[in-house]
Amino acid sequence: MSTMNVPFVTFVTRRDDQTLDPDSFPGCLPFASDLHLDFDSPVTFFVGENGSGKSTLLEAMAVLARLPISGGSQNELDAKFAFEEQSELANALRMAFIRQPKDRFFFRAETQAQFASHLDDVGASRYGTKSLHHMSHGEAFLAIMNLRFEHGLFLMDEPESALSPQRQLTLLALMHKLVRSGQSQFFVATHSPILLTYPGATIISFDFGLLERIKLEETSHYQITRDLLNNPEMYWRHLAAE
Repeated sequence: MSTMNVPFVTFVTRRDDQTLDPDSFPGCLPFASDLHLDFDSPVTFFVGENGSGKSTLLEAMAVLARLPISGGSQNELDAKFAFEEQSELANALRMAFIRQPKDRFFFRAETQAQFASHLDDVGASRYGTKSLHHMSHGEAFLAIMNLRFEHGLFLMDEPESALSPQRQLTLLALMHKLVRSGQSQFFVATHSPILLTYPGATIISFDFGLLERIKLEETSHYQITRDLLNNPEMYWRHLAAE
């Protein structure tokens, strides 16, 4: 395995000395009892239906990477600008690094408004002189990505939620530029078939209980989008009947 392909995180697995209650969250998640994932590409996508656990795992990995659970960089570890939840899953996992990244960031779409307010409070010039609150939602997302993502480990939870299809392509171009340098690695929980087209990315499905690697064409995101665009009348006959 080349460090050029996987510059930082190589696997995440369950700890033998930790247990989770199978009758409560997150121990009730199907993958929680026997989790082991190896990472051999610089871009890994987590896909699955709402509630399948992909964001929960990404959040746990962020905590294991010593990033704030509410999002941001290590500079925000003590900021507590959004919420102060704990990641019980993180306590039950171990994550292995080939080497530690110089930079790391957890982009969490659901807390970006609070993150923008935090930046206003602390006057963080690294994100530019214009307040993120003075931009559209999508512009603020891209501002963080463009100004904050350099070389390092980046975890993103549903970054497409405020991005138009065109802006999703902009994000893909940024990811490709950083990955091409051999100094960046991305983990992304997403519902976007556009993002899933990233060449050579690993796609891990959370829809089958145990986590499985699948191809783009095997994801429900791709299949539903393709079929709907190719034959919207057929889909709407079923939707209207329901």
